[in-house]
Amino acid sequence: MSGQKEEAQIGRRGRAAVVVLGDIGRSPRMQYHALSLARQACLEVDIVAYGGSDPHSAVLQHRSIHIHKMAQWPTIPQSLPKIFRPLMLMLKPLIQFLMLLWYLCVAIPAPDVFIVQNPPSVPTLVAVKWASWLRHSKFIIDWHNYGFTLLALSLGRSSRFVALYRWIERHYGKMANGSLCVTRAMQHELDQNWGINATVLYDQPPEFFRPASLEEKHMLFCRIDKFLAQPFGLCDCISNGTDKGDPNVTLLTTQVGTDIFLNQNRPALIVSSTSWTPDEDFGILLEAALMYDRRVAALINEDDSSGEEVVWKEICEGKQFPYPRLLFIITGKGPEKEKYETKIRKLNLKRVAFRTMWLPAEDYPLLLGSADLGVCLHTSSSGLDLPMKVVDMFGCGLPVCAVSYSWYRFLYATCVI
Repeated sequence: MSGQKEEAQIGRRGRAAVVVLGDIGRSPRMQYHALSLARQACLEVDIVAYGGSDPHSAVLQHRSIHIHKMAQWPTIPQSLPKIFRPLMLMLKPLIQFLMLLWYLCVAIPAPDVFIVQNPPSVPTLVAVKWASWLRHSKFIIDWHNYGFTLLALSLGRSSRFVALYRWIERHYGKMANGSLCVTRAMQHELDQNWGINATVLYDQPPEFFRPASLEEKHMLFCRIDKFLAQPFGLCDCISNGTDKGDPNVTLLTTQVGTDIFLNQNRPALIVSSTSWTPDEDFGILLEAALMYDRRVAALINEDDSSGEEVVWKEICEGKQFPYPRLLFIITGKGPEKEKYETKIRKLNLKRVAFRTMWLPAEDYPLLLGSADLGVCLHTSSSGLDLPMKVVDMFGCGLPVCAVSYSWYRFLYATCVI
């Protein structure tokens, strides 16, 4: 009878809470959870997360999805004396815990279920578990990766803080009523070493990740053309060719009347998205770009003293090149962005150009659907997770070059089946 009573209570409220201790606009999987719960399960959905970046319009415009934005913990100023830094680091999870608990227990209606993204694990798992006790709700964890392995990237595996973080993550992870994970490898690891029975829920690209039409490509390039014209240095092989003064002509497309066509000698468009964190080494990409640039110069016997303007002059004169210019567009926000932008500025590249930008949620799928190649430099801290950006690229029909790591081929084979 008690089981029947519990089943009757579950679903009575018709409500779910999706919890992300991060920027909801940069948490696509959790956005898709919210959409699925609202569309397919017909639930009212409360998203509790940080602001910063707008989620996709499908999330913003859905009448059953309600977003509650928490205030973010301020960045610790560099001028703060080192003696106070440990205190700030201890205060941060405490303040986050209290803020989360207030939102989950007071600010939103009581849900049937909390679905929380992990990592981060501290204080998220603790706060959500306490809230589930207080509000008599179910507690489900969506395991994207391990939080303690990410922390170990900066502190080292032998750190006591990492050991404590791992204990908290494991302890509260086992207290969940259910678990989802992104790969079979993570499912196996959770079961064998943590005693957690998780269900694999493969990432699937939503319907808006698809190849872009020629008209959509042209409209997108018209919107971002001013960003493409802004090089990291004084000029490069892309910025030389963007100042045309014709609104119907972009770097990659041209519209004549109602007809749109791709430009000859346009650069190959290569896209990568990142959070600019230590588990993505963009030094690999910069080294590859430099190798390509030098290799092409050697193959065509180009004089090292010739500049980018020579390349563009030859393109304007109609000269055909067997090796295209490369335009890398890297989207995203994160802590190591400025470091790599500084490195890019120091490169002396003639046939390769870089642009970093943050695109609206509606334009990012169009960029993937317009590109020639996708690049993923994600190196999993645990060796078990699967970067969703690659699944989105597959949805757009985009071939992908990615860094290999343990379980990699098996994971992708199972993901796309």
